[in-house]
Amino acid sequence: MSVSSSNRSSSNKSSSNRSWTSAFGRACGVLLDTIVRWLALSRINPNVLTFMGLVVNTWAAILFGSAIAATQKRMFFLAGLVIIFSGFFDLVDGQVARATNRVTRFGAFFDSVVDRYSDASQFLGLLVFYARGDRFFYVVLTAFVMVSAIMVSYTRARAESLIGSCRVGFMERPERLVLVIIGALFNRMAPVLWIIAVLSTITVIHRMRYTWTRTQDAPPSVSANAGHAA
Repeated sequence: MSVSSSNRSSSNKSSSNRSWTSAFGRACGVLLDTIVRWLALSRINPNVLTFMGLVVNTWAAILFGSAIAATQKRMFFLAGLVIIFSGFFDLVDGQVARATNRVTRFGAFFDSVVDRYSDASQFLGLLVFYARGDRFFYVVLTAFVMVSAIMVSYTRARAESLIGSCRVGFMERPERLVLVIIGALFNRMAPVLWIIAVLSTITVIHRMRYTWTRTQDAPPSVSANAGHAA
């Protein structure tokens, strides 16, 4: 009888937790939909929202670059909060485009280009921070991470021009952002850079290997023409 009561209690707690999280998720969804409707009614161009994301990320980069040893923890924490805020624009720009019937191929292209600049700005801020602190090794590591982040995106884009789809690999932009936010908020940026460097390199190699495998099945004329396109 006690076992049955315990099971019912656990079940009730589990249901309560699911109800709470579901309610929170619905509330966030309603809030986001309200914001999207308001932005749609304002007739703001979705590309402006995309560009605002870059502006906010540049603000985070300035906070990174302005930090010194005495203020590093506080400045990095603020930068982490700013990067979280920049995610708002990533959430709403596409939804506003759909709500206002402004979904275009250029919009997708512009979003992708701005995302690359946003990523680079964050790492550039970190590079300035390490350079000002005479930490040459981490200047090199940050530069490598910046290049690796760009190569993760480039290898996918180039591969998809050849084989249609290349979604293999782990370290894409959302994962990088989460890691950078964690590193900033908890002042653990050095190990985060190592993780991004290693996993980004593995992702690039994985995509190269995957694309090589897929192109072996392509007609020789298609592969040759695609190879000369770059």
